[in-house]
Amino acid sequence: MIRLAVLGGGAAGCFAAIQSKELGKENIQITIYEKSKEPLSKVKISGGGRCNVTHHLFEPEDLSKRYPRGEKELRWAFESFGPEDTIEWFRKRGVDLKAEADGRMFPISDNSQTIIDCFLDEIKKKNINLNLELGVSSVFFEPDSVNGKFRLLLENGKEVHYDSILIATGSNRKVWGWMEALGHRIIAPVPSLFTLALENTNITDLTGLSVPLANIRILPKGKPQTGPLLITHWGLSGPAALRLSAWEARHFAETDYKADLEVNWIGSVTFNELETLFSDYKSIHKAVKIINKRLDSIPSRLWEWFLAQTNISGDKRWSDISKQEIRSLSEMITRSRFQMKAKGVFKEEFVTAGGISRKDIDFSTMQSKVVKGIYFAGEVIDVDGITGGFNFQNAWTTATIAAKAISIS
Repeated sequence: MIRLAVLGGGAAGCFAAIQSKELGKENIQITIYEKSKEPLSKVKISGGGRCNVTHHLFEPEDLSKRYPRGEKELRWAFESFGPEDTIEWFRKRGVDLKAEADGRMFPISDNSQTIIDCFLDEIKKKNINLNLELGVSSVFFEPDSVNGKFRLLLENGKEVHYDSILIATGSNRKVWGWMEALGHRIIAPVPSLFTLALENTNITDLTGLSVPLANIRILPKGKPQTGPLLITHWGLSGPAALRLSAWEARHFAETDYKADLEVNWIGSVTFNELETLFSDYKSIHKAVKIINKRLDSIPSRLWEWFLAQTNISGDKRWSDISKQEIRSLSEMITRSRFQMKAKGVFKEEFVTAGGISRKDIDFSTMQSKVVKGIYFAGEVIDVDGITGGFNFQNAWTTATIAAKAISIS
């Protein structure tokens, strides 16, 4: 009997256990150890309780570009198991997924419990041992042991032996400590996917307003991130802000989440292009009050805020606007400056950049290059994606690759 221990009863751990049994030999015995009362807790709260299972982006190269850390490794991993495979896996088990306009995919029930029930049913059908409220205290590697080369000390004081272990414990410093003791390099963890708290600005008076396409970057030379941008009572959120938090996770951590930000509220439209457009307004809409003729993508209250910031009267007609006022307004819209003072939270979801070094893992098998018989899946590795179902897809992909390798080991 081949014995596999799965550490972590979250998305990656449960999926790896199920896939190992599905793809493996009949004589594989699998036990999951989860220290909390409930498995799949992150699945439960994902997507506001609907569970953002994956993303409707099927081309591996495009998909991999949604990962600030892990793009190169996942590019080939997605050839093995990608979103289409995820959709088919759930479909075969009676769970159909739907794609929303932004590409995020959810169960048609709009209830994360559907995904949880699917996993728990599979675990039961496949006779996988699921231990809840039973964590692991220590992991020992004993290659010469006849009982199994991995000795686990459980929190209840018992010792158990396994032939292979799969680590799917997410952001767990204790587990990273064990792996470091066994020779793995740990990339220092820092938060990813958070909102941007601002100071010295009254734009927060516009809480709830959003624009459909904005560019946001760190000054002076940060790479812009694009997407919808939401104004909150503490600062900025929405996809563009969250993407910036992911791609600049390490920079923000190094500066204690203080930075100068620049926002172009109309995406990639440049200052010069907008200046030309407003000059055209001066002749085309000359009799119209400036307050009544704005850019289509700008909410009226935000337009009023732009005018107030540039000391332009909304009652002035477009024909009367000066060249300097056009320049000031164009500058404000395409190059708004803000001071970030802290990171906020993004709902209940939390993603970490950092973990087991990708260099210590063979991504064709997800097996450790340092200790044979240890496999990794999910967020325990230094891999993270932007918001939109990408982190779950990483879990499904790495778990399946590990399961395939374990099944033929």
